[in-house]
Amino acid sequence: MASFVSTLFFRVLLMVFLLHLCNAGRRLTELVDDQSMTFQYHKGTLLSGKISVNLIWYGNFKPTQRAIISDFVSSLSSSPASLNTQSQPSVLTWWKTTDKYYSLSSKNKKPSSLSLQMGKQILDENYSLGKSLTRNQIVQLAAGGDHENAINVVLTAADVTVESFCMDSCGTHGSQGKKSKFAYIWVGNSETQCPGQCAWPFHQPIYGPQNPPLIAPNNDVGMDGMVINLAGLLAATATNPFGNGFYQGPADAPLEAASACPGIYGKGAYPGYAGDLLVDSTTGASFNANGANGRKYLLPALFDPSTSSCSALV
Repeated sequence: MASFVSTLFFRVLLMVFLLHLCNAGRRLTELVDDQSMTFQYHKGTLLSGKISVNLIWYGNFKPTQRAIISDFVSSLSSSPASLNTQSQPSVLTWWKTTDKYYSLSSKNKKPSSLSLQMGKQILDENYSLGKSLTRNQIVQLAAGGDHENAINVVLTAADVTVESFCMDSCGTHGSQGKKSKFAYIWVGNSETQCPGQCAWPFHQPIYGPQNPPLIAPNNDVGMDGMVINLAGLLAATATNPFGNGFYQGPADAPLEAASACPGIYGKGAYPGYAGDLLVDSTTGASFNANGANGRKYLLPALFDPSTSSCSALV
């Protein structure tokens, strides 16, 4: 199981901040550039073809909260309906960075491709496994979705505790099954448990520079934080679904497509500053991507394997 390292923001930020203090001219993007030299393709299979993203809602989520996530997933589709409702820069443009991984993995043969589409939504509002979950129970919940051509996403509510949540992760991704492996993702709502760790920059960080938090584009710190973590995990799942795709560092704690670019959301990012972002003139909310149904989102920078650098939308 691979952890989404970038969401361990409180630790990463502290480490980078200390480095920043030692060398005031060095920025986070430069640190990532140093690491990029070891970013490798480990010859494994990437997800390809038409893949459904199934959402498994565990606990109490309002319909308006579910819509924030489902609209984001719909924004990843290249269907005409989705394209017609997205202004630039868009969620879909952000996702297209993952295409470069597929080109590099194919080289002398026809490149494979991945097409995501919104799948089923499963509601578990009665907390069938209780309000305190282990990682094995997360996998058990994920198994409730489709096992072929699917990514099953388990989303736990703000009143659900999950093993190691806030302590060393805000979400994870992995795979299960032998003959027909399916990919899964888990993301927790950190609104009341650890927003300073898992919902930055929409909440004051626990460690590091204490800049004012940004206004969340969908007016929900917990859910907008979940979008950030889900976005990074989807990119990691596509490019390193079975632990032998694209990553750098050790296999049991890899830096992947998004986690290789911690804390970067726009140009000029440095520890404690997310970068130069777009601001909604009406709400004052910060964002860098437009989505379906008029949504706005803040999405993490992705590592661009063709330039060996972190690529942000703005």
